[in-house]
This record gives sequence, structure tokens and C-alpha cells, in this order.
Amino acid sequence: MQEQASTRRRVYLMRHGSVTYFDAAGRPVLPEEVPLNELGRSQADAAGSAFAAAGVRFDRVIVSGLPRTVETAARVLAVTGQQIEPEVWPELHEIRGGRLSTIPKEELKRAFTGAFEGLVDPEQRFLGGESVGEMMDRVHPALERLRADESWDTVLLVLHGGVNCAILSLALTGQRLFLGGLAQEAGCINALDVGAHERDWVVRFVNHVPPAPLQPDSRTTTMEQLFAQYRRTAEKS
Repeated sequence: MQEQASTRRRVYLMRHGSVTYFDAAGRPVLPEEVPLNELGRSQADAAGSAFAAAGVRFDRVIVSGLPRTVETAARVLAVTGQQIEPEVWPELHEIRGGRLSTIPKEELKRAFTGAFEGLVDPEQRFLGGESVGEMMDRVHPALERLRADESWDTVLLVLHGGVNCAILSLALTGQRLFLGGLAQEAGCINALDVGAHERDWVVRFVNHVPPAPLQPDSRTTTMEQLFAQYRRTAEKS
């Protein structure tokens, strides 16, 4: 008797649109409060248009609760014409940084970029704050909870670069590993299918950016860009 093919459900995993972490005077903006900038709004709208063109309909929409994820999800839903109230899952908050003022100058670059380079040590801390392992230990159970709920077929998660890397790393390896080199451009879309078994993940595509899918001008990572912005700010002060 032929075994029936696996039936998988679809997870669309987005990173929020572009934001501006430093104001016009070079002062940092609180990460918990920063909204989308003009580019970020256009990226969210472009993602919505891509979903609409493909006829994708969501059963659920989940955000971290930070304004940049809430706004991105709202714009996607508006463009697709879907009236869904996003669910806020705080455990999917971005990896939390510490106080930059406590980090020695010679360790600053590593503090910015170390959590997103190669196979990352779980003890590696982001900007002197939360470790990669601590982030995985709150993100992975949330994924298990989502998968245990059989009421949905297609879900949209609008989250963050670090959290997305944790999810993609789990899907690709089936282990508590963190692949820091997985690029997550602002407003990007990833697609993952999940089956009934714990390791039944299929990664369909990663880091698709609807406004510029070939990303011809992308050569630096998000954290390299932020470190450069921080250095310019520090030089002004």
C-alpha cells in the first residue's frame, strides 16, 4: 500500500520594513519605539502587492508587538484586503542589546556583528545584552506552540532579522544552532513549510525582497550598516 504524501502547512516569515535607528542629529532612537521610515512603508506595501498578486490568504498573522512589526503587518493586510487582527507574541521580540556605553571601544565591532557571523556560539551576546542561546530558548518554544495548533494552514509572521535567523536555522538544521550568515533584508519574505513531525521543515525560499529581488546593490549586512551609522554618530559627539 502506497504511503500518502505529507501534507504541509505554509509559514510566510517576514522581516519588518526599513527603520531609522538614528535621528537627524545622530542620536539613537529607542529600538522599542522606532517606526517604519518612508522606504520601510514602501517595502511593506510591495510585500503586500506580492502576496495579493499570488492570491495568498492568511489564516493568522503574528507580530512581535514592536511598532515596526505591527506597522509592516498592517500595511501588508491593507494591500491584500484582509481583515485579520494580528496576534502579539512578545517572545518573538528581537534579540535584546545591552548598553553601548559599557562596551570597550575595541570590542564594539564584534558586539555589533558577532551574533551574525557564521555558526554562532550560543553564548555570543548581542551588544552586550541577550545571548543568541537565550533568544533561541524563547523563540523555539513559541514555534512549537504555533505548530501544535492545527487550526491554521497559512500563517504570516512579521518579525525581526535575528529572530528570523533563529527560525530559519532551526528549519535548516533541526537543531539548536544559529546560522548568523542568513541575510534578512528589510521587508524580505521567507517561505517555510512545516509537516506533522518535529524535523519536517522545507525551506522554499529565503530573503526574497519584492522591490528588488536580485538585490544588486546589497553587499553589507544590516549590522555592518548599523555599526557604520553608530561610528558616524560617535564621531559627531
